[in-house]
Amino acid sequence: MKIAVLPGDGIGPEVTRAALRVLDALALPGLVLFEGDVGGIAYKRHGHPLPQETIDMARAADAVLFGAVGDPACDDLPREHRPEQAILGLRSELGLFANLRPAAGWPGLEDLSPLKPQLARGIDLLVVRELNGDVYFGAKGERDSDGGREGWDSMAYNEAEVRRIAHAGFRAAQSRRKRLTSVDKANVLETSRIWRETVIAVAADYPDVELDHMYVDNAAMQLVKSPGQFDVILTGNLFGDILSDQASACVGSIGLLPSASLGERKTEYGTFGLYEPIHGSAPDIAGQGKANPLAAILSLAMLLRHSLGREADAGRVERAVAQVLADGVHGADLGGSASTETIAEAVLKALETIS
Repeated sequence: MKIAVLPGDGIGPEVTRAALRVLDALALPGLVLFEGDVGGIAYKRHGHPLPQETIDMARAADAVLFGAVGDPACDDLPREHRPEQAILGLRSELGLFANLRPAAGWPGLEDLSPLKPQLARGIDLLVVRELNGDVYFGAKGERDSDGGREGWDSMAYNEAEVRRIAHAGFRAAQSRRKRLTSVDKANVLETSRIWRETVIAVAADYPDVELDHMYVDNAAMQLVKSPGQFDVILTGNLFGDILSDQASACVGSIGLLPSASLGERKTEYGTFGLYEPIHGSAPDIAGQGKANPLAAILSLAMLLRHSLGREADAGRVERAVAQVLADGVHGADLGGSASTETIAEAVLKALETIS
């Protein structure tokens, strides 16, 4: 089993190191790790945020464990050399089209949510976001207009792209509570009209899943008003970027939320994917031992489940994290004072007692 480890920038190396300690404690047979540069550190060492050797390493692996990218020292670089382009490039180069981002409340942490506790307790959803299309990858540019400089971006989806992500969304719903909400803006966007019609066609293959549709503005409102109604949210790249961050805020801390980006490639053990915490590089606290490593550790659990086929190990890691939170070992993002190291040690200790 081969894992490419890309710690990246800011707190990325710290939280990735914690996740690797948990992985080491599992003592998986035949596990091989490779480490590469990505993001700002890669630009400084190789002149590009996503060197070819990093791409090759990721392609040769069964999964990628990713830290974070982002470095203020690189903010003035041309767009193609900024650290954030590395993650977009990896998604494209590796064919990672389906982002799975779970958001669920943790018992005892309801007061951290900006929502009322009774609403926060009801959050248990999964956002399935398309990653390779939409305005992020469409044609874009700048031109002159009567009003001066004008920027433009092209939003587009074809039926094949929508069909592919729709199948991923319906399969995810089948393993949960069998409800899927497709989010679009079909009342004003041609792209969304194609999206909705294609999702309806794919739904015929999944008669056990209840499908409904929601405009993105209403979905944003409903996430705040009644988040418990959602099981799986299926949506495009732009809307998914916004709604998944909103769902994270509803839970109360981005330091607890993992993500998986999956493609179509199958490995000997599961589906190839890239796994990362959603919190970003947080350069303001990098190197201070303040970062919460639980999102990275939970990302490792997703890697074990989806790419290595190790459901039992994934469950052990998730139960260990739940135990640590229940024991009150909380970092600053949760109102506590536990350091990155302290939290990692607590997870390792809990893991010893969980079979």
